[in-house]
Amino acid sequence: MSQLRFVTGGESHGAALSAILDGMPAGLRLTREAIDAQLARRQQGYGRGDRMKIETDRVEVLSGVRFGETLGSPITLQVVNRDFANWTERMDPFGDPAGPKVTAVRPGHADLTGVLKYDRDDARDILERSSARETTMRVAVGAVCRQLLAAVGVTVASHVTEIGGVSVDRAAIRDEDIGVTNSSDMNCCDPAAETRMKAYINQAKANGDTLGGIFEIVVRGLPVGLGSHTQWDRRLDGQLAGTLMSIQAIKGVEIGAGFACAHLPGSEIHDELFMGENGQPYRKTNRAGGLEGGMTNGETLVVRAAMKPIPTLMAPLRTVDIATRNEVSASKERSDTCAVPAASVVGEAMVSFVLADAICTQFHADTMTDLAASLAAYHARLERVWQKG
Repeated sequence: MSQLRFVTGGESHGAALSAILDGMPAGLRLTREAIDAQLARRQQGYGRGDRMKIETDRVEVLSGVRFGETLGSPITLQVVNRDFANWTERMDPFGDPAGPKVTAVRPGHADLTGVLKYDRDDARDILERSSARETTMRVAVGAVCRQLLAAVGVTVASHVTEIGGVSVDRAAIRDEDIGVTNSSDMNCCDPAAETRMKAYINQAKANGDTLGGIFEIVVRGLPVGLGSHTQWDRRLDGQLAGTLMSIQAIKGVEIGAGFACAHLPGSEIHDELFMGENGQPYRKTNRAGGLEGGMTNGETLVVRAAMKPIPTLMAPLRTVDIATRNEVSASKERSDTCAVPAASVVGEAMVSFVLADAICTQFHADTMTDLAASLAAYHARLERVWQKG
């Protein structure tokens, strides 16, 4: 059973967004600045829309933390929506309905399926919650989790590798530069590719269109053996894939060589093992992306996710009006031309949660003191394996 869990609440234009994170060990040092820094990263990115000019996300911690340390009790986080002042009548929890209904459902969104499933006649009842604004709280939760990871020597970083078919030269990017040399507005490590990406985003915006892309997450410092091969739901690769696929607009996930594994023989995919001078085995390659048999193998974890273009277009697609049954142009909401850099930050947050949970579950402890001791004992046991030879 997992130790960590969280839920989020709130609508895109509601009064606030919230999250409750349960299971975090007591004694973890937290700073509000570290959480706010991740929230600010999510709001950045070339191609973002006007909503990011309105909101300046800042976290309020309502429970579970005292004097900068976790208490072991549920942590409640909240971010106030400044734009709610402009939407009070339309989003009033108890007032009379105000404003026009959204009935021209948008292709590619949850609109049509949502109104059918939940028996609504206004797609706003669906789109407010299905909006990617919800990821604000995922990032806040992930920011807490990455502070736990940092406390045990694990770092999480990401970079954008493709926008609309414009790709970086991945072979020229050193793994150690990821998270260090990234640009602030594209989260990209290849300046030449970034220039081309921005030009393509500008073109798409002028055409009222949107662009998707790919981002890659790298995690360093993970212990060997997180996850398990013994049950399907304990495999860490499955947990990572499912978590990333839960992010709005993510349509594909790959680990390590990923889909390339389908096109190459095993001799060019599997990472051979060699014995080092220190008496411990090592790998010269990392095509497995740090995971074998559903478990971390000690190499850098490498995960990529593909994001589809945002389906709210300023040059709307054709759709149907659920009220009139006529074919019309889809409704328009404020939207981004490209949100892949922001999605990469959300991806970091979700991976941080999965890994923090894996560590807390495997080395179960109610306090950071006991967690550190359990991890130290585990590392010492692994060291003794190779000393026996």
